[in-house]
Amino acid sequence: MKSRSESLIRLKKFQVDEKRRQVAQIEMMVADFERMAAELDQQIEIEQQKTGISDVAHFAYSTFAKAAMARRDNLLASAADMRDQLEGAQDALAEAVEDLKKVELLDQREHGREMAEEAKAEQADYDEIGRLRHRR
Repeated sequence: MKSRSESLIRLKKFQVDEKRRQVAQIEMMVADFERMAAELDQQIEIEQQKTGISDVAHFAYSTFAKAAMARRDNLLASAADMRDQLEGAQDALAEAVEDLKKVELLDQREHGREMAEEAKAEQADYDEIGRLRHRR
């Protein structure tokens, strides 16, 4: 029974670690998308300053700036999608941690019962020794 509960705890710990890795990976992706979008914002601003045209509807507006805006918007949309995934991954992590705690608590209870049974058996042995000595 003990090896079974230990292997279950190991499995739950592995699942928690995997969920943590997923959360960290998604957080890193969101940060990367937002960083790249900020860099594109800077490039768009520099391009607008170079050309002197900041009105997107102007016929001579920079095609580079238009393409950079589209890419920035796509990156921000991807970051928003990843934030939704992050929320789900964080919920899954919280659930996995809760499952691990439950399994560990059950293992502690079982271990406590075993210790109590061992103590009871040991006390019975001492009682028997005491009775034998008392009879002499």
